[in-house]
Amino acid sequence: MAEQKRTDIDWEDLRFFAALARHGSLSAAARALKVNHATVARRISALEMTLGVQLFERRPDGYVLTVQGQSISAETTSMATAASVIRDRLVLPEGPSGRVRLTTIRSVADLLLAPHLGKILDGLPGIELEILTDVRVHSLAHREADIALRLGRPGDSDLTGKRVATITHGFYASEAVAARWRNGEAVPLIGFDLDSDLLIAEARWLETHHACHPYSVRSGSAITQAVAAAGGMGVAMLQRFQARQYPSLTEIDFGAVMPDRELWMLAPPGLRDVPRVSAIWERLSILFAGMETL
Repeated sequence: MAEQKRTDIDWEDLRFFAALARHGSLSAAARALKVNHATVARRISALEMTLGVQLFERRPDGYVLTVQGQSISAETTSMATAASVIRDRLVLPEGPSGRVRLTTIRSVADLLLAPHLGKILDGLPGIELEILTDVRVHSLAHREADIALRLGRPGDSDLTGKRVATITHGFYASEAVAARWRNGEAVPLIGFDLDSDLLIAEARWLETHHACHPYSVRSGSAITQAVAAAGGMGVAMLQRFQARQYPSLTEIDFGAVMPDRELWMLAPPGLRDVPRVSAIWERLSILFAGMETL
């Protein structure tokens, strides 16, 4: 007699399914779940056997949901979110614990957060702070991040947050380049690579207002731009808090500069009272209280 297919679904298998659907590879899902990749593969195979369908296509570059997998993805994501909320609401005797995922731009992470990580995490040994700085905007609504530090007033009314600082910009050059500019000589700009134009507001602004000006260096890295300017390669429009890291740079009047931008701290309403998120939120609020204009 043929073996009868299981009809009961192991909820733990669904947790592994949700992780693989989110991360797209066995190794990344295994790291998130703190298991080895063989365990993830075994759980997915067990779930597929239970349901009698293939949930993922195995490709050289990772795992992609099949039509059947997509049909249950929303439900498993909701289950994972509900489980996280239950866990997060528990107040443990040793204090808040767990991972807090914070997404922001690299300059804020490197220059405003990194030097103060000791203060942010002091007395919070149970919290693991993960700082995400890639170009893609991580979704707070889909729990890809718990807290966001974003430039510009948020348009999503479902998020709760506050303005924590104002980011200002200026044009900067080495003293030698600045002297040439003051003497009426033409000097080149340093700006973003063309692939950044649709992603970064500063890149769009420069292309709109200085499209005809010659460039000497283009880079998607603001740090590369600042170093190039300090090395005498031309004029770069930089966030002022970033330019202050390079004493050899001097600010010049190069014409219209990008308007100030607001830095907002945001979180989904349901997460603000979660102990681990609330703890980091309060520490960040204290940190930015002394950084009104940057």
